[in-house]
Formats: sequence, C-alpha cells, structure tokens
Amino acid sequence: MESIYEKIRALRLEQNMTLKDLSDKSGFSISFLSQVERSNSSLAITSLQKIAQSLNVPITYFFESQKNNKYHTPVEERKQTRIEGSPMIYVRLGGDFPDRAMEPLLNILPPSQTKSVAFNHAGEEFYYVLEGTVMINVDEEEYVLQKGDTIHFPSTLVHTLYNPSVDEEAQVLSVLTPVIFKS
Repeated sequence: MESIYEKIRALRLEQNMTLKDLSDKSGFSISFLSQVERSNSSLAITSLQKIAQSLNVPITYFFESQKNNKYHTPVEERKQTRIEGSPMIYVRLGGDFPDRAMEPLLNILPPSQTKSVAFNHAGEEFYYVLEGTVMINVDEEEYVLQKGDTIHFPSTLVHTLYNPSVDEEAQVLSVLTPVIFKS
C-alpha cells in the first residue's frame, strides 16, 4: 500500500498542486493529506476515491503496476515539477523503471533568488551549470559556479543553491541519489 501514498504525492506535485489545493478539492484537511503522503495514516477506499477524483485519475490508477520500462524520454514527454516552497523548476530527464538509483534533472532557477533554507539528506549530488550563475553553499562554504563549472558532494552535508542574478535564468544539469521523484 506504500506505493499508493507515493503515487498521490507524485501526482499532486506533477499537477503543481499544493497540499492546500488538494485539501480544497477533496475536502480533507491539510494535516490528514500530509500524513497520507508520508504513509503515516491509513486510507479508506472511499477516501482514496475522493483523492483520485481531486487528482483527475481513476481509482484504478493507484493499483496499476508499472508494466513497461521506460528508458527513453523524448523532449515533448518531459514533465516539469515544482516542490512546494521552492522557486526552482525541476525537469525529469531520466528513464522510468523499477529500482532506479539516480535522478537526472534539468534545474531551472529563475532570477533574483535569495538563499533558501539549507538541508541535508542521504545520497550524493552532482551539478553541471549549463547557463547562468549559481551559488551553492555546501557545509558552510560558498561556491560560485558559472557556465561549464561542476560540483559533486555528499548530500549528507548541509547545502543550498540559488540564482543570484537579477535578470538571467540559470539552468543546471544535476544527477542525484537517491531518486526523489517517483512515478
């Protein structure tokens, strides 16, 4: 049943919905939906039906297993995703198959960002700047990365990244572990 919780969150994020948006559509409280997405709350089939309707999918969507491995991702099929509270746009570049370990992404950072909240987690991160300037703070050391520059570090170190430019978007290719966007 854990995959159902992951699918709810993934669908919500793909549709650029906040927990509040889903709460408004489904009638469930934000705290309940948050617990559901973290698999900290059981979910009745009637509740799942309401959530499915709010996300515009049939309830059977949550019970379908992935039958086809997807290795190729054409440009027109790439999905943009935002994480609540972050101005960055994430574009998934990688394939979609069980037990994948890497998350290749195109990160689009709009101009005029300020340093965001720093965080850490298990895994590794690699960034390659395609366009613009990116400031990356890793373990209290700040790095200025320009087009062509790279950085690779363990995600267990406290880190944050942002675009300090007032008028230029930054684009960064990243490869992360573990996978953060589930299908």
